Amino acid sequence: MSQQQLQQLSQELQELEEQIETLQTNVEAVQQEKTEVDEAIEALGTLETGSTVQMPLGGGAYLRTTIENIDEVIVDLGADYAAEFEEDDAVDALENKKEHLDDQIDELNEEIAELETESSELEQQAQQLQQQAMQQQMQGMGQGQGQPDE
Repeated sequence: MSQQQLQQLSQELQELEEQIETLQTNVEAVQQEKTEVDEAIEALGTLETGSTVQMPLGGGAYLRTTIENIDEVIVDLGADYAAEFEEDDAVDALENKKEHLDDQIDELNEEIAELETESSELEQQAQQLQQQAMQQQMQGMGQGQGQPDE
């Protein structure tokens, strides 16, 4: 009875832990993206037309290039769309993106908290079942002892 319930609770707890780990990995990825947005905002504030920068080509390769016009910034909007903005508008677009990322982080953290609460409740149930099983064993041992042999 209780052994099967304990196994089921253990399996559910393991599944919850895996979901929590996945969500935590997602939070880290969104935080990394947010850091990159912050870096882009900072770069737009410090770079000027004529500045030399390293442009990533992919695969860890970069190319030195000179900025022709800082007022022409292309910002990824998501869903494979990008738009050209003037510098101030690009910063605004990036700030909006950062707010959206903050919202995502909050939602993921709320999900994690809910799963951790559920996990804690299951752990309590498992402890109660273990205590009941131990009490039953102790009672069974107590009934077997102290009885006169006939």
